[in-house]
Amino acid sequence: MSANNFDVIVIGAGPGGYVAAIRAAQLGLKTAVVEREHLGGICLNWGCIPTKALLRSAEVFHLMHRAKEFGLKAEGLGYDLNAVVQRSRAVAKQLSGGVGHLLKKNKVTVIMGQASVPARGKVSVKTDKGTEDYTAKNIILATGARARELPGLEADGDLVWTYKHALMPPRMPKKLLVIGSGAIGIEFASFYNTLGAETTVVEVMDRILPVEDAEISAFAKKQFVKQGMTIMEKATVRKLDRAKGKVTAHIETGGKVETREFDTVISAVGIVGNVEGLGLEALGVKIDRTHVVTDEYCRTGVEGVYAIGDLAGAPWLAHKASHEGVMVAELIAGKKVHPIKPNSIPGCTYCHPQIASVGLTEAKAKEAGFDVRVGRFPFIGNGKAIALGEPEGMIKTVFDAKTGELLGAHMVGAEVTEMIQGYTVARMLETTEEDLMHTVFPHPTISEAMHEAVLDAYGRAIHF
Repeated sequence: MSANNFDVIVIGAGPGGYVAAIRAAQLGLKTAVVEREHLGGICLNWGCIPTKALLRSAEVFHLMHRAKEFGLKAEGLGYDLNAVVQRSRAVAKQLSGGVGHLLKKNKVTVIMGQASVPARGKVSVKTDKGTEDYTAKNIILATGARARELPGLEADGDLVWTYKHALMPPRMPKKLLVIGSGAIGIEFASFYNTLGAETTVVEVMDRILPVEDAEISAFAKKQFVKQGMTIMEKATVRKLDRAKGKVTAHIETGGKVETREFDTVISAVGIVGNVEGLGLEALGVKIDRTHVVTDEYCRTGVEGVYAIGDLAGAPWLAHKASHEGVMVAELIAGKKVHPIKPNSIPGCTYCHPQIASVGLTEAKAKEAGFDVRVGRFPFIGNGKAIALGEPEGMIKTVFDAKTGELLGAHMVGAEVTEMIQGYTVARMLETTEEDLMHTVFPHPTISEAMHEAVLDAYGRAIHF
């Protein structure tokens, strides 16, 4: 096999692409990955990881203000925004370097440049030095997505920011408008609000965090309002008037338009797939609203061409991309694979309080025709949560009343992003309510609330 000929070429080295490349190499396939910018993609460099580093700083700052409650003394509290951002960038850099090391260790060829697919089995890469052509029996598209920009609300990096500007802010906002209340919008709202920005969140749907269970959204909203945020639901930002150092937002609610002044706006209104410049249309790959259309095995319908991760549509989660990458690599290697079920993919939002969920919401379960049993347990009934000083939280479980199948689990409160995996494993193993009731949860832990939320669905909760 010539140096430019591979079994698999992966385009994009984000959490979908680099994982697909490593798994393919582990299975004995000669593999290359093409990346135009950063190993680790958006997730490691500009998304999941650096935002968690920022949010951790905000969490510590929040706790410092509560020192007295814990019998501690902390005086002269403050922060250095530049140092907070530098820590976040250092964390991202460390992990991006780690990806390079993993690819090298697994003997994956890394090609830095802009890829296109001029024909089936061919990949052309434009680099600083010119264009190089490669061949591969299998091509995995993992080019990810970028922030959606709405007309009139485009980012300028000064007054109006995307997530990238918000991760490396030129200054600390005083009056902040966040457009969109999905995970990205709410995480930035939570970060800047904790650091003292007067924060307003505008959501076009009838509630914030619209993909979450309605009760969880309502609980989270109450906490955000208590923290000083202004939440506007069923609201649309019609236009932004930009002037020196200020933005006037025209916000429509209930048919009326009002104007409010801000010094900073963060736009978090969804994403669009990176489909341009790859030559996909000429190849015959179907694209629907900027996302590549695939079957459940991530096949595009063009032989030997697969698409994974954000490029292939919702849910837009790094862990979904990674699992699809592994599945496709194993499919190419001739292994028996299982498609990834969207309802078994957990979602986490790292605001304060944290939010995590897996499976169907109560409303979606009823819509699907299930007769449901619902359990709830508040953190106020959990010893560990009270000892931690984190009594604001709840866990909700949704079961099929006929079979006892766990249809969905929804949580809000401290550490729920770490706990949701228990319910995810339960769904994967097709656990019933009986199995969960018989499971021994360690004491004292917040995870005991997971047990109680199951017991409650069957009228057996002990501590509430």
